[in-house]
Amino acid sequence: MLDIIYQDDHLIAINKPHGLLVHRSPIASDAKEFALQMLRDQVGRHVYPAHRLDRKTGGALLFAFDKETEIAMQQQFMNGLVTKKYLAVLRGHAPDHQIIDYPLAKENGTLQDATTVFTTLKRAELPVPSGKHSTSRYSLVEATPTTGRMHQLRRHFAHIFHPIIGDRPHGCNKQNKLFKEKWGMTTMLLHASELSFTHPVTEHPIILRAGLRSEFKAVMNLMGW
Repeated sequence: MLDIIYQDDHLIAINKPHGLLVHRSPIASDAKEFALQMLRDQVGRHVYPAHRLDRKTGGALLFAFDKETEIAMQQQFMNGLVTKKYLAVLRGHAPDHQIIDYPLAKENGTLQDATTVFTTLKRAELPVPSGKHSTSRYSLVEATPTTGRMHQLRRHFAHIFHPIIGDRPHGCNKQNKLFKEKWGMTTMLLHASELSFTHPVTEHPIILRAGLRSEFKAVMNLMGW
């Protein structure tokens, strides 16, 4: 059963597990379960995705119960009217606060403006050797992308040399291998924690919050956060 975090006559939101596709995709033919079909079967109604989350990303995922509401919400996302907050665990000690303004290329090579703002919430240093270093350093950050580009957060954090733990292919292979072999963790540590927007029908302000998934919580405990 999917964890429903919000529901009214027009919208429904879930806390998506890491590793679950939003819907069928030819690039992930191995997948047998999809959030769209699971939620439809769970509530007994057709649902329409208002936006997307990467397969590897967990957290707040919004659907509409009708096409009109779906289109209205998609317009809000496209026009930057939805505030999105994410939590991520990064390699290294990240800056206290940073604006990453770095264009990202589409599949056809066209560059698109892309901006991410983040704040470092916690830092940790574990007594685990990493390369030439005798310890391993990590940061917990809250990130707000002000644009919505493909794999934006993953690519932006890799660009500033603080990749997200568990990210493939943008992350650090050594850290990903360490987490898998030492702690049995293969999840990408990126979580969509909050969505804020104006309800397209009632015009009321809506804030959706999704709690951390168990895999993310386990790493938080590991770090002493």
